[in-house]
Amino acid sequence: MSIEVKVPQLPESVTDATVVTWNKQPGDSVSRDENLVDLETDKVVLEVPAPVDGVLMEILIGDDTTVTSGEILAIIDDTASAAPSAPAASDEAQAPAASAASNAESDVKTSPAVRRMLEEHNLSADDIPASAKDGRITKTDVQAYLDKGTSKSPTPAAASKAVVPVASLGGREERRVPMTRLRKKIAERMVQSKSEAAILTSFNEVDLTEVMALRAKYKEKFVKDHGVKLGFMSFFVKAAAEALKKFPVVNASIEGTDIIYHD
Repeated sequence: MSIEVKVPQLPESVTDATVVTWNKQPGDSVSRDENLVDLETDKVVLEVPAPVDGVLMEILIGDDTTVTSGEILAIIDDTASAAPSAPAASDEAQAPAASAASNAESDVKTSPAVRRMLEEHNLSADDIPASAKDGRITKTDVQAYLDKGTSKSPTPAAASKAVVPVASLGGREERRVPMTRLRKKIAERMVQSKSEAAILTSFNEVDLTEVMALRAKYKEKFVKDHGVKLGFMSFFVKAAAEALKKFPVVNASIEGTDIIYHD
């Protein structure tokens, strides 16, 4: 029976997503809950799992395509079997084929976020021990590998395909890398906030003697009761909240010609 793979319900305030990478191709066997495709929104990268065991029969939407919730991405046949691999023509041909399969497998086991992390630190997916049960490499796996101090020195071969070299300025080489949808939205919001809000930096000295004494007195009990440490940020947030209650104009925002007070 043919089963439709659909775009899941997108997060609140997110209207669409972009197809980033298909981790399976038509004819490949898939397992239930195995990641088929990665979708990138303005906020997060979503993994779309296979709803059933079967064979991926058809991909309806390709990479870099914008999709919305409920849109059909692919078709899975839960009664079919994967087509057998073609026999190798010779022993000499088996080695390149195995290498290509290994590279493809590495691509399958990494999400776009993980691949970007690998590129930034010049790492190979084959060097990272995977912790996920399906053999996928997570960002936690990469970070654990980096914490061991095993990252490599940058080499020209590690440059991403998306990197576009630009003219050298002052003897220093520059790289131009297209932004992902997520980074682009973050940049837009930062520029927007700067143009729509009054930016002010103020420095004041505050006597934290009593706060430090209070934290020292209750920090162990706080960890025991709540499972988290009592940091100074908690006191800063409390102080800011109380100040904004007393002076709500500081917490106001401007929209057009109106001042909006957040009561």
